[in-house]
Amino acid sequence: MSSIKIECVAKGGYRIGESPVWDEKESALLFVDITGRKVCRWSSVTKQVQAISVDAPVSSVALRKSGDYIITLGTRFAALKWKEQLVTTITQIDKDKPNNRFNDGKVDPAGRYFAGTMAEEIRPAVLERHQGSLYTLFSDLSVVKHFDQVDISNGLDWSLDHKTFFYIDSLSYSVDAFDYDLQTGKIGNRRSIYRLEKEESIPDGMCIDTEGKLWVACYDGGRVIRLDPETGKRLQTVKLPVDKTTSCCFGGKDYSEMYVTSASDGMDKEWLSRQPQAGGIFKITGLGVKGVPPYPFAG
Repeated sequence: MSSIKIECVAKGGYRIGESPVWDEKESALLFVDITGRKVCRWSSVTKQVQAISVDAPVSSVALRKSGDYIITLGTRFAALKWKEQLVTTITQIDKDKPNNRFNDGKVDPAGRYFAGTMAEEIRPAVLERHQGSLYTLFSDLSVVKHFDQVDISNGLDWSLDHKTFFYIDSLSYSVDAFDYDLQTGKIGNRRSIYRLEKEESIPDGMCIDTEGKLWVACYDGGRVIRLDPETGKRLQTVKLPVDKTTSCCFGGKDYSEMYVTSASDGMDKEWLSRQPQAGGIFKITGLGVKGVPPYPFAG
């Protein structure tokens, strides 16, 4: 095994860093700060972070085939033009639930944007239950709702053969799999493939590597874990110097680096003094595996 190295590349102390996505064209890592209401881009060349402020909690960001980005903002799917710092609403969902907001989102292999909602938190991971739903934004900008009764819609990714959709509803403490139809974007036959152990705490964001294994960031667990979705076994644990690890993705020139976002919301002064890098963005090298490049939204 090569030796694993963990480095804090952006010490921004983000409130809820989330949704890391590698932008190959810019050699940069995109991510959001949900409660800080910012879309951020860390350049691997300049090592600097640029940020665009938005008018609502922004929970995920994705690449767009036509250029620039797409985001989930409050309960809206929206387009973001980076240079102009311009946000345009595409469509709004959950209009009957004024206390809801989007959470994690990701683009599927056919270019559709899957994203789910949740009730606004009273404090971290404390909220009105079963208020969320999972949606897909299609390239023609129509929206389909898959199911509701979700607590905290979170990590998502697709198997390498595109036949399985993986999904996390955080408060179920489970990583679930669905049969997935690439042609239609339909999902079905939900089942649990891994239940988190107590010290792993709450499953949050997730990504897949080129060996078809899942990586899950454990919120309040201070780690990312590698799972085999076939056997349901945990293969590896990588501990980070912060408790509130929120999500992960692969990036860098050959997608051999892992980037992990974290949060500082809900931490008191004493806790923050013990973990000064809380809310930072971390780069992990030496994992010995590579990731899959992100899919751009086709619309």
